[in-house]
Amino acid sequence: MKLLLAFTGLFAAAFLLVAADAPGVVFVSHDKVATALAKGGPIVTAPDLLISGSFRDKAGQVEVHDIQTDTMYIIDGSATFVTGGTMIGGKVTEPGQHLGTDIKGGQTHHLTKGDVIVIPAGTPHWFKEVPKTVSYYVVKVIKK
Repeated sequence: MKLLLAFTGLFAAAFLLVAADAPGVVFVSHDKVATALAKGGPIVTAPDLLISGSFRDKAGQVEVHDIQTDTMYIIDGSATFVTGGTMIGGKVTEPGQHLGTDIKGGQTHHLTKGDVIVIPAGTPHWFKEVPKTVSYYVVKVIKK
């Protein structure tokens, strides 16, 4: 319960950051949030912040973001998630974004409903295994 309250506070703070520079309050309907969680996609976009809903039914590629810190809140399902270590086979796919094939070393986490994980900019991370499905919010804070 404390974790859920902590994430709710983080999510609210993210909205307040967006609203601080915007002419008004940012409201996102439950329909748009549900669609983003089911199919993946942005919920809120700003120059220094991105909030997305994500859904996975299989493993992903190793990622490293140069200037984005990811905070993920698992809504449903589970996954094996690896952080840290050294990216193997990394290539720049767009400015500030590297994708790879594996992580040497690192720490393995078993993510389940209600978990929150924060991945600082520059840290390799990877959805290594997704046994069935996993749905999650990701808040990307972009440092300038």
